[in-house]
Amino acid sequence: MSTTRLTMAQALVKFLTTQYIELDGGEEVPLFAGTFAIFGHGNVAGLGEALYHVQDRLPTFRAHNEQTMAHAAIAYAKTKERRQMMAVTSSIGPGAANMVTAAALAHANRLPILLLPGDTFATRDPDPVLQQLEHFGDPTMTVNDCFRPVSRYFDRITRPEQLLTSLPQAIATLLDPEHCGPATLSLPQDVQTFSHDFPERFFARRVHRIRRPVPESVELDKALTALRGARQPLIIAGGGVHYGAACQALDRFARAHGIPVAETQAGKGALPDAHPLSVGAIGVTGSAAANRLAEQADVILAVGTRLQDFTTGSRALFERDHLTQVALNVGRFDSAKHHALPLICDAREGLERLTAALGDWHANEEWREQAGGLKREWKEVVNRVTADGGLTLPTDAQVIGAVNRQAGDDGTVVCAAGGLPGELHKLWQAAGPGSYHVEYGFSCMGYEIAGGMGVKMARPEREVFVMIGDGSYLMHNSELATSVMLGHKLIVVVLDNRGFGCINRLQHATGGAGFNNLLEDCRTVPEGAPKTDFAAHARALGCQAESVGGIAALEAALVRARQASSTYVIALDTDPLPSTAEGGAWWDVAVPEVSEREEVKTAYRGYVEAKARQHH
Repeated sequence: MSTTRLTMAQALVKFLTTQYIELDGGEEVPLFAGTFAIFGHGNVAGLGEALYHVQDRLPTFRAHNEQTMAHAAIAYAKTKERRQMMAVTSSIGPGAANMVTAAALAHANRLPILLLPGDTFATRDPDPVLQQLEHFGDPTMTVNDCFRPVSRYFDRITRPEQLLTSLPQAIATLLDPEHCGPATLSLPQDVQTFSHDFPERFFARRVHRIRRPVPESVELDKALTALRGARQPLIIAGGGVHYGAACQALDRFARAHGIPVAETQAGKGALPDAHPLSVGAIGVTGSAAANRLAEQADVILAVGTRLQDFTTGSRALFERDHLTQVALNVGRFDSAKHHALPLICDAREGLERLTAALGDWHANEEWREQAGGLKREWKEVVNRVTADGGLTLPTDAQVIGAVNRQAGDDGTVVCAAGGLPGELHKLWQAAGPGSYHVEYGFSCMGYEIAGGMGVKMARPEREVFVMIGDGSYLMHNSELATSVMLGHKLIVVVLDNRGFGCINRLQHATGGAGFNNLLEDCRTVPEGAPKTDFAAHARALGCQAESVGGIAALEAALVRARQASSTYVIALDTDPLPSTAEGGAWWDVAVPEVSEREEVKTAYRGYVEAKARQHH
């Protein structure tokens, strides 16, 4: 058997360069588009030296924060619909720990990323090494064990030859349509430099394909029986529609059988907003049209969604005794939720088989007409709340309207956490697949700018609009400098409402007093919290930037931003109090049973009444 002597790190990166994936249509492209890296003593001598020699095949990108570079890699994989991805490496200790949040985000969203954190010495010769976490009762435990619960696959490589079995398993996890998520290989810094005679065949070019499981006949028959008996069916499109490359199949299925389509956060954009059967967002942040239909539907076909609480209105929106749910999902875990009939298969394969088997069956004509009427009414609401009201402090909805109008068909909006995702879910008029990218599976503040960069790296031909609040901006903004350095232009709109406006509204809604959310309600020096000049800060990071006042000035600035050649930041003050009252559904946020505040007592009584509508 032919062998080649390599260090563990050299073998790892060589293996990554030989992995390819076949896209729909037959094109073969590298599975790994690159590696984000921040080097430290735990990875610079081993993995860093190995990456240096393959940068023509596996480019290395330097970032400014371990968490946010992982966010960028995750956003890249999401934009590529899980068909291409990146590796991310950090040093040991705090560098590795910084990536745990990103791993949890990828785990919650079922998105692939290969995490390569450095680790302490396997030999333990210099223990305790710099940044080592000493566990008094378990010397094998390090910071990297924090990755175990937030990884779909985890291994600590303590011998170079362990790569021979572990790396293929990691790749299989990253490409598994059901178990997709972060794979973590913990790399002790000494083992990275150890060598082994690796078989040459280990590095043979390998072309992967994403599996497309087909539905089992009995499950398919039960789903068809439920649909044929429906008079008022509703489709809920989740992220699996995108990842299964099933947007066209969904379009054909909905049109063929006249079924309205609502969308989750991850599923939004599967159909363009102008589609005759699209009824918009569903759930806590849903449109009045979609939620009204969900309350009346007799059969719900949930396609590629994990049915989290925002989608189901905390199990109070569409769980009724007379309702049949069909969960078309590639994952057994998700298909078994909410007492649904499981239809375990790939989204595209399942929808195509349902389309063919249903033949000329159509949903009730009155139901389709009702859906169309509700959609038109909702469109009027959207136009009204997103119009320029001439306010000095515009609402989030009005800012969204301005950005939406300027985004056009080639724009992608990126956001995460806070009040903006809810308003975007309700109000953003998606142009179709690729136009909407909101991280709400983990609702992670600080994802926005890094995520926008990942989107731009994946789709450089699109104009990427990052919408971010002042709180998230102050939490993670360093990848603005990275976007300028790498030439990945973003248009970033910073909505400054001086605090965490979304949670302030929730605090008041549950009877609480304004406390520790808006800056005016926080402990500060007598002069109050400083007014941050976000445009000046962005310019200091190398961006073009300006501050504007009002919607008209924002729209003019967006035109200038589109014409710019590099990252452009626009800051404006907004009102922290309003949110769109129309649409939406109940969300289960527990209220204290006992309080000295009458407002909390009143909120608790309302909470108990709402809980009575919750089904299990």
